[in-house]
Amino acid sequence: MNSAVLLDPARLDRPDTDVRMEPFPFLIAHGQLPDEARGDLERDFPRYASAGFFPYDASDCGPSVNALVERLSSAEFASAIGERLGIEGLGRYPTLITLCRSLNKRHGTIHTDSKSKVATALLYLNNLWPDSSDGCLRFLGSIDNIDSMVAPELKPLYGEFAVFKRCDNSFHGHLPYEGERRVIQVAWLTSEEEKLRKTKRGKFSRAFKRIFGSLDRKLGADRDRNAAHKD
Repeated sequence: MNSAVLLDPARLDRPDTDVRMEPFPFLIAHGQLPDEARGDLERDFPRYASAGFFPYDASDCGPSVNALVERLSSAEFASAIGERLGIEGLGRYPTLITLCRSLNKRHGTIHTDSKSKVATALLYLNNLWPDSSDGCLRFLGSIDNIDSMVAPELKPLYGEFAVFKRCDNSFHGHLPYEGERRVIQVAWLTSEEEKLRKTKRGKFSRAFKRIFGSLDRKLGADRDRNAAHKD
């Protein structure tokens, strides 16, 4: 299956796509991946030894995930996102791809994303999800209230897609969750220097968690549901 079939910008125009400009520009789209690719993407997704987001490395992934990343980070797909969210020239910005296979309860605290990001997209690949709000993405109206949702929460199921323009009030997060939660994240950054800096930090984090992963898990065990951080 070629990358164009894997992720077609035309699917963003499904009738159930939710595009909003307030309180910040965001888009939530369903059914963005074909059912016939499920098996390949599950097989080819990297098996990280620790929880969290790590910089994309093609050698970690199989062919279908590499093809999907290529499509997600293409200028054509970025332009489609930019057109819908009013972000001019999104395709000209460098992209940072990070992947996550699992989380611990420390992750998902409320934040806006850093000012080095122009926009962020999240594509989920979980075939099943518990009948719970835990780990479900929420776009929020406040940095101190995880229940101040400005749209219905998004279960991180296969083919669910969310993207938002980074703003000073682009609050988002999710309730504490521990376990497998597969997602590919694309961040369009303000400069190549920021991409290099974030990539180096991500590689250090991966090495650190490989050694101290149990500590990372312990630190997040008692996280408050309304916890926030500056990113």
